[in-house]
Amino acid sequence: MIKLSRSLKHWEYEDFKKVLKQELENLPKDTLPLNKATCQGGQADDSNISALINKAEENDTHIRIHVGIFFNEIIAGCNCGDDPMQENTYCELHVSIDKKTAETVFSLQK
Repeated sequence: MIKLSRSLKHWEYEDFKKVLKQELENLPKDTLPLNKATCQGGQADDSNISALINKAEENDTHIRIHVGIFFNEIIAGCNCGDDPMQENTYCELHVSIDKKTAETVFSLQK
């Protein structure tokens, strides 16, 4: 399970969004559910993502964040000379950080 410990530690500080953005952009490959967000049947290339923190709130047990993710989708074509091609793609995720353990769950917003 992924833990966003640094983000949890910075929750009540002004730099929370900056720290969360850094942690999200440096996650191990295939951590985020980006393949479910492709729109042309391709594969997500998460080697160079960019995160945009849209909204963050908390309840008694979790910090819930609405995040926009920019990434590239690799689209296989028809074996042409410039195959495969990349398309810029955007999706929105819900990120839920447990306030006691920092365990984090990612889900694609539909």
